[in-house]
Amino acid sequence: MRKAFFLLLLIVTSMGLQSCDSDRVFDEYKSVSTWNKDSIITFNPGELDSLKTYNLFINIRNNNNYRYSNLFLITQIQFPHGKVISDTLEYEMAAPDGTWLGTGFGDVKESKLWYKENVSFPEPGEYKVRIKQAMRKNGEVEGIENLEGITHVGFRIENSAQQ
Repeated sequence: MRKAFFLLLLIVTSMGLQSCDSDRVFDEYKSVSTWNKDSIITFNPGELDSLKTYNLFINIRNNNNYRYSNLFLITQIQFPHGKVISDTLEYEMAAPDGTWLGTGFGDVKESKLWYKENVSFPEPGEYKVRIKQAMRKNGEVEGIENLEGITHVGFRIENSAQQ
């Protein structure tokens, strides 16, 4: 009887959490142990409605092994017919006092980072999103070979409020 109650409670809770996230169109994470400067993380959100607009986010989970207050990324959106849009992005990961800006309990913090707002995907077909770390130390030309402390990289697409 007690087991059945907890199972029912778990099902009701998970259904409630899913309904709170009605704007989500795509949300996926890739695990990272050490993020090599040549490693590209690819997401395949599939075909998207060409009549809608979307907000795009990059989600980063980091732990205390991440030694920097910011994060530089190079992103690409590849359109079905070959067009590619590239961006170099910088995000603050910590406050000036060293406190992580992300949310979460314990060592791992999650940051939901704005990528693009009110984006449309006009071409029919499959889109791809690629994310690469572009961190380097001050005064050095070469990038950081292996970036530690990032545990997961995620990509999220939400319906825009401008529908």
